[in-house]
Amino acid sequence: MSRWAPFRLATAFFLLVWVTSARPADTEAKELDRQFQSAAADYNAGRYAQAATQLEQLLPRVKNNFEVHELLGMSYAALSEDAKAIDQLEAAVRIRPDYAAARTNLAATLTHAGEVKLAGEQFRKALELEPNNYTANHNLGEFYIRAGNLAQACPLLARAQQINPVAYDNGYDLAMADFLTGRLDDAHKVAASLLVQDRTGEMHNLLGQVDEKQGNYLAAAHDYETAAHLDPSDDNLFAWGGELLLHRTYEPAVNVFKFATERYPGSPRLQIGLGMALYARGLYEQSVEALLKAVDLSPGDPRCYQFLARAYDRSPSQAEEVIERFRRYATLQPSVAQAQYDYAMSLWKGKRLEQSSPDLGTVQSLLQKAIALDPNLADAHLQLGNLYADQHDYRDSIPEYERALELNPNQPDAHYRLATDYVHVGDKEHADQEFAVYQKQRAEHLADDDKERAEVEQFLYSAKSSGAQ
Repeated sequence: MSRWAPFRLATAFFLLVWVTSARPADTEAKELDRQFQSAAADYNAGRYAQAATQLEQLLPRVKNNFEVHELLGMSYAALSEDAKAIDQLEAAVRIRPDYAAARTNLAATLTHAGEVKLAGEQFRKALELEPNNYTANHNLGEFYIRAGNLAQACPLLARAQQINPVAYDNGYDLAMADFLTGRLDDAHKVAASLLVQDRTGEMHNLLGQVDEKQGNYLAAAHDYETAAHLDPSDDNLFAWGGELLLHRTYEPAVNVFKFATERYPGSPRLQIGLGMALYARGLYEQSVEALLKAVDLSPGDPRCYQFLARAYDRSPSQAEEVIERFRRYATLQPSVAQAQYDYAMSLWKGKRLEQSSPDLGTVQSLLQKAIALDPNLADAHLQLGNLYADQHDYRDSIPEYERALELNPNQPDAHYRLATDYVHVGDKEHADQEFAVYQKQRAEHLADDDKERAEVEQFLYSAKSSGAQ
C-alpha cells in the first residue's frame, strides 16, 4: 500500500547569464536572452517540444552555457527522450560541477533511463555538496527505498523531515519505512504529527497498520474507518473491512464489503473479502455467489478458489456453476497441482450431492495428476485414499493415507480413515495405534477453525500490503 514519493527536481530558472569568449553586441545579447526566456516560458507551461526546438536553435550560438544545456536536458527528459536529456544534463554538470541541483536533475533522468548505479552516484554527490538541503536528503532517501535498502533510507528521510517537518510526501515515506523496518514507535510519531496538519485517508490507513502491528486493534479499526470515510478508495475500504473481519466483527464487515463491492465492482479482492465475511456470518449461499464473482473477475487467482472451495463445502446448491469455475481453473492452470485437485473435489462433491453417480475415473485421474505435479500435496493423497476406500480397495487406500499423514501428521480424520482400513485388512495393532492418535488429536482440538482463521489472516495481510486488486 505504500506509494513512495517522486524525486524532487530543480525546475526553477533565472535570468540567463551568458558566458562567452567575446561579449556580443547588446542587441544580439537581448535577442538571445529573449529566445531563452521564451523557451523557459514554454517549458514552465508544459510545452516541452516547443521549448526544446527553441533551445536547439539557441545552443550553437551560446556554447558551454549552463542554463541552456540544463533547460534543454530537462525538456528532453519531460519528453522521455532520456539519451538526449542525459547528454545535455551531463554537459551542464561539467560546466557547474559544484551545483547540487544540476546533479539532482541528472540523477533523476538517469534513474528514469534505468542507469541506477550512475544515478546513485549523482544523488550522493548532490548531498555532499549540500548536506543540509531538504531535496538532496529526500532524493537520496527515495533512491535507497527504490533499491530496497530501507536501513540507509530512513536516516536520510529523517534528516529531510527535520529540515522540513511539514513535507507530507517525505513524512509519509519516512513513516512507511519506519513501519516496514519495525520502528513502530517512530512510525506512529511521524504519522500522528502529519495528521495534525493534514488529515488524509492514506495517512490514517498507514497509522492503522502501525496500530495493528502494535496490538492496538481498536485504534487500528478506528484509523481504517476514518481513512475510508476521508477517502473511500479500494485500499481503504478493504483495510477497514478486513480489520473488522479479522477481529470477528462479522456483520459490520459484511456491510463494509457490500458497500465496497458496489463502489468497486471490478475488484476481485473486495469480492473475496465479501465472500469471506458472508461465510464467517454463516451466509454460505451468498458467500458462494460473491466468490463466484471473484473468480470471474480474476480467473487465475488461486486465492479465489481457496475460499470458494470452503464455501462450497457448506453450500453445495450451486454445484453446476462451481464445477464449471473449477474446470476452467484446471484448464487455465494445467501445471498447477492445486487447480487439478480443486477441480477433482468440486466434481466429486457436486455429483454426489446431485445424487447421481460421479465419474470416479475422472476424479481419480485428476487426483493422480495433482500428485504427479506435486507429490507433497497431502490433501490429494488423503482424498485419493478416500476414493479407493469407498470402493473397498484397501490395498491402494492404505498407502495413500500413510503418505498423507507422513506429509501432515495433524489430520485426525486421516488417522481415523486409516485405522478403519487397517480393521478391514485385519491389522488390529496398527488400527489401535491410529485410533489412539485420532482420539488424542480430537481432544487437542486440532480444528479447521484455526486453519481457516490463519488462511483468512494470510489473505488479508498479503492483499493489504501488496495493494493487489
